[in-house]
Amino acid sequence: MKASNIYNASKKSQNKEEPKTRTRRNSTDTVITQKLSISDQKPCAKSTLVLQSRRLSDAARISTSTSASTSTSSNDDSKLQLAKINERNNKSPARAQLAGNLLVNNNTPRAKSLRECGPKSKKEWTSSSGKALMGNIMRKNSCGGDEFARNKKVVDPEVLKNMGNNAYKGGRFEEAVALYDRAIALDSSKATYHCNKSAALIGLRRFQEALAECEESVRLEPSYTRAHNRLATIYFRLGEAEKALDCNQLTPDTDSALAFQTQTLQNHLNKCNEARKFNEWGVVLKETQSAISLGVDSSPQVYALQTEALLKLLRYQEAQVTYEKMPKFSPDWCNKIFGFARSSYQFMIAAQVYLAAGRFEDAVAAAQKAAKVDPSNREANAMLRKARAVTSARMSGNLLFKASKFVEASAVYNEGLDHNPHNSVLLCNRAACRSKFGQFEKAIEDCNAALIVQPSYSKARLRRADCNAKVLYFAISLQRWEVAIQDYEMLLREKPGDEEVARALFEAQLQLKMLRGEFIVNLKFGTNLVFISNNDQFRQYVTSPGMAVVLFTNRAANKQVLLVLEQISKRFPSVIFLKVEIEDHPYLAKSEGVNSIPAFKIYKNGSRVKEISGKNHDLLEKSVQLYSG
Repeated sequence: MKASNIYNASKKSQNKEEPKTRTRRNSTDTVITQKLSISDQKPCAKSTLVLQSRRLSDAARISTSTSASTSTSSNDDSKLQLAKINERNNKSPARAQLAGNLLVNNNTPRAKSLRECGPKSKKEWTSSSGKALMGNIMRKNSCGGDEFARNKKVVDPEVLKNMGNNAYKGGRFEEAVALYDRAIALDSSKATYHCNKSAALIGLRRFQEALAECEESVRLEPSYTRAHNRLATIYFRLGEAEKALDCNQLTPDTDSALAFQTQTLQNHLNKCNEARKFNEWGVVLKETQSAISLGVDSSPQVYALQTEALLKLLRYQEAQVTYEKMPKFSPDWCNKIFGFARSSYQFMIAAQVYLAAGRFEDAVAAAQKAAKVDPSNREANAMLRKARAVTSARMSGNLLFKASKFVEASAVYNEGLDHNPHNSVLLCNRAACRSKFGQFEKAIEDCNAALIVQPSYSKARLRRADCNAKVLYFAISLQRWEVAIQDYEMLLREKPGDEEVARALFEAQLQLKMLRGEFIVNLKFGTNLVFISNNDQFRQYVTSPGMAVVLFTNRAANKQVLLVLEQISKRFPSVIFLKVEIEDHPYLAKSEGVNSIPAFKIYKNGSRVKEISGKNHDLLEKSVQLYSG
């Protein structure tokens, strides 16, 4: 629509101001249409300003009103709103734009066509990229950069393949997979694309997908040597030595280095299987470590053998870590690639790990899967019976224990331990039963065995500490008290707010101090911080066996430094902390050589071993930890 047609509504209006209105309109037309005759522009039949015909502005609707109440000047102003260009746009016609559905400075075909008809400034030639039209909103494109935008436009699969190769060489495997996928989408008949994608998937350790792509590559081009070699590499890393050798020998151009490594792997696996038959678990562990060092880092079979060897050698924590490293593939795929016997074996090892960790329900579930995968496997069926028996013993024994039938509960736990002698939960539970009828020594033995399996088993540690404390009433021993205190301190570090453990630790410390002849006056549960009231009391603490930390301070600096001392004292409950106010005891400050306050001094077994500034709280804590160890 021409610019002059914008004012059709104004022709219908008759008023005295018509000459003035026409003059203003003409001046506006002049601004809009100037410079349209530039030699390098194409002729344009339409104005650069386009009115959205379906949606007139409020000003336009007002201008067509014939209401007598509307003033003439108001009508004229409303008409002019249709094509009004503000002052700054008059200065730069190229920036003129209409607030309808069309915006300048965007790359849509319609906008480009319109810009060709109108004048352009230098900025418009250089800054118009990166903007798009969306309704009445002008926004930037959501593309993630020019390079990505260019890549999206590539439709040649060979170019995409080469781009994927570059990404692969740069270690950008995810990007390489995406580019190979695009190439395959354009041409899925090229074996090279599938083979290259397989290489990128190997880099991501996605062997299940990598194997499928390699097999597709071989299907498309049976004589493709690289695809066969890559397939052999996948089988090698999965621990399938025989399949790797077969794939490597299917083409005349075999990979001699891979063939040698595969044969070496086969030797390691054969030794593992032989050693396992004779329970030579040290040999099994050594051979599996050699296989992994060779590059077989994604074999469930190798990791399962290593986990079993560690379990049999009572190295339970290492077994747990090794099992967690074992690759977990889908059961159906494992059955297809590794066979039913090996898949079943992997579930059997999982059941053993779960039993050792006290995860009874998980152990039963894993054993059931092992028996289901290979129903004729005697080992799998035996594992299922064992898991069920141990789980049942735990449940039945717990019910009897809650009913205070400790002898019967102990007998049931014994039955479970017959199936799994090193089960930490059953050992700890039997220790609880034995402690109830005074068999503290045997209870301690059970706790020790449980902690060998699970060093972080806090319940077993607490039970051992309690048993050590109770057995002392029958046979006094400094060593037993020290062991009990160590257990309580470790538990208190794990659970700082446990009042029961804290009280037990305090009682054990008192007993040990009494046996050592240490000074224990004014010690109360809940704090190991003592306020010194006289010289004799001070001398008793700093000359007694053990360790004491003394704070020399004044009343002015009392609150802040005392708070620090209280916090540290809670972390080291076996250490005595003393506070000396120099206003009350100036002779102590002088005799101990206190030159500045606040100050800390550490005493051990009657000797002063460390002096620390009152402001160096970090050094204080480190020193307390050092000398209390």
